[in-house]
Amino acid sequence: MRPARSVKPFVVKPFVVLGLVAVAATACGGGTTPGGGKVRDSGRGADQGRARQVAAAWEGSEAARVWREGYHPLGDPVQLPEGAFHDDADKRAYLTQNFELRGSLPDAPQKKARIRWPGGDSLALPLTSARAAYEQLDRGGNAGPALTVTGARLGDMTLLTSRGPAKVPAWHFTVEGYDTPLERVAVAPSKLPAPPVKAVSRQTDELGPLAGPATVADDNRTVTLRAGHGSCDDGPAVDVLETGGSVVFSASIRGVSDGPCTADLRIEKVTVKLDRPVGDRMLLDAFTGRPVPYEQPGSAAPPRS
Repeated sequence: MRPARSVKPFVVKPFVVLGLVAVAATACGGGTTPGGGKVRDSGRGADQGRARQVAAAWEGSEAARVWREGYHPLGDPVQLPEGAFHDDADKRAYLTQNFELRGSLPDAPQKKARIRWPGGDSLALPLTSARAAYEQLDRGGNAGPALTVTGARLGDMTLLTSRGPAKVPAWHFTVEGYDTPLERVAVAPSKLPAPPVKAVSRQTDELGPLAGPATVADDNRTVTLRAGHGSCDDGPAVDVLETGGSVVFSASIRGVSDGPCTADLRIEKVTVKLDRPVGDRMLLDAFTGRPVPYEQPGSAAPPRS
């Protein structure tokens, strides 16, 4: 590994590139964590040292206890109607968040709604109104094709969370042309606890922050994250350190060039395959020291690509 060098903070321009990078998850080295869990890493000394620090700080902490008692989604907050999409126009409308409302949306029937886990645990959280949930879908406002919503009712949806799959309150939106509804989660994630470790003060090629939330596939082992990079490199990479109580992700940039570069931020999806299921382990960002996803309650999830 070459010595770490500082890089200028990314400047976000209107043009953002979205792509998909598959990162092979290979075991190189190993060991044990403070909690006795097996470590899997890729041997990146500086990054893995930071990852181990983050894992150790969260192990048995008060922040970890608060985190485990909350609601933190790991799946997509939107579930599409069966057969979506009928054509490219509908797909484009969804990806550009272009919706049209023809009809009325009901008021929330109560102030709070309850999330339920299979083991009997439950948690009551403030219920998002149908209007607020719809506005998180309809953020495009462009002249292109749109999906037409004609109504909504309150129901639930099954969603993977940090405590396993749960029945989560959701608004079921009736979409013109589709027999089943588009479902959107109707509660915001729990407030994150203050992390027991400070963020890294300086971004380098070897370690930077993740650029967005994580989603976990149905196999409970495949994790997709978003990581940023610039215009003069080979793209992002994400290393993984697995312990008994957490999975720590370290984002870096591959093949950085010293030549003149445009100051645009490019976001790519990075997919990693874990050695074993996520289960109830925390997903942590080595740079920030915070859980991933680290959106605050009420923030809108980015559109899927």
